[in-house]
Amino acid sequence: MLNMKPDPDYAPGAVEELADLFHLLGDATRLRIVLACLSQPTAVGDIAASLDLSSSLVSHHLRLLRAARIVKAERQGKQVFYAAADAHISSLLANMFEHIAEPANGMDA
Repeated sequence: MLNMKPDPDYAPGAVEELADLFHLLGDATRLRIVLACLSQPTAVGDIAASLDLSSSLVSHHLRLLRAARIVKAERQGKQVFYAAADAHISSLLANMFEHIAEPANGMDA
């Protein structure tokens, strides 16, 4: 188990940047969009169709996610495909899903 203590030597602004990342992922629509991009690069239209959202709404959220380096874009011809920016994003989400699946035993303190 990872024992992580607050480190006063974090780069200036790192805590705020991490809080912004969690804020972006705290929106259920954006989180669903990121999850739709995890297994393979996916086009905006395919993301929109799979989540029953408009392409313009998905594009808006993808712009925010891209700016935060949560997803990356790759143009192939006339289409742009989106994927998780790196393995850190996939691992973070996998770990959080494992966390919420754990029983809450012993958490009543």
